[in-house]
Amino acid sequence: MGGPPADGPGLRPTAVRAVPRPGPLVARTDLAQPPRVRSTVRPRPGRIRRFVRRYGWRAYAIPLLTVATLIALVDVALTMPDGDSGSAAAGVAPASASEIPSPSPDPEPEPAPAEADAGPSPVPQVVGAETYVEQGAGTVSVVDGSSAVYGSGPLRRFVVEVEDGIGVDAAAFAAAVETTLGDPGSWGNGGRMSFQRVGAAEAATSQYDFRVSLISPGSMETYCPGVGTGGYTSCRYGERAVINLARWATAVPHYDGDITAYRHYVVNHEVGHVLGNGHVDCPGPGQLAPVMLQQTLGLQGCVRNAWPYP
Repeated sequence: MGGPPADGPGLRPTAVRAVPRPGPLVARTDLAQPPRVRSTVRPRPGRIRRFVRRYGWRAYAIPLLTVATLIALVDVALTMPDGDSGSAAAGVAPASASEIPSPSPDPEPEPAPAEADAGPSPVPQVVGAETYVEQGAGTVSVVDGSSAVYGSGPLRRFVVEVEDGIGVDAAAFAAAVETTLGDPGSWGNGGRMSFQRVGAAEAATSQYDFRVSLISPGSMETYCPGVGTGGYTSCRYGERAVINLARWATAVPHYDGDITAYRHYVVNHEVGHVLGNGHVDCPGPGQLAPVMLQQTLGLQGCVRNAWPYP
């Protein structure tokens, strides 16, 4: 029978041609436009981005550390004492010796351990003795004037002071101190040393070795702080031999009303402390009391004595 052969095993399929559709031919307009090409050129990053890419985490750490350092320097400068902050923060060298201000003309020396007749007791005053002021002004004035040199040997120059407002004849007190220290039985005995009183000019320029000061009982704690005089005993504090006005005026009962002898004793005793002597005990009943025995508090069986070299 006629017609196209059927597909079967071993036979190639029959090719089928596409039949064109009727109508006009139209050209493709999309073929006329060139294909879009994506640009691969990227804009150049800014300086900050380049810095960050180059240094990584360090780009953030460096500014933070710089700010922290500045804050620390400001805090140190604000907390340092006045006068040190400038040189420490800026690295300024300390002032030279010629730029350091000189000390005041009358500096207060560092006091050595104070000494006094400890353990005062309420001993009644000597009947008929002088009256005295319990509390002075708290300030002292130098008794002006100078003396001859008493004795021979190494010279010890001293200043006499009297508390203001105690109503004492300052010149008479200075003369009594001179008489005591100038006596051959005092510390200059046998050429051991010599003494000379000097006045206000020498006191202002520290041209002296020690002071002898007459102080009211109410001001003893000011001039012998922490010593424990109880307003009764005298003391030595630093370069000062401090004489208690109450004892100067009334002495003590076991001096039997001999105020002059007691005054020699109390000056020699307190100046003895200034010269480096400490307290001692009575060597035995009936013997002369050493001047460094605390005779204001008792004689311990000794006989009263006002002189280092009687």
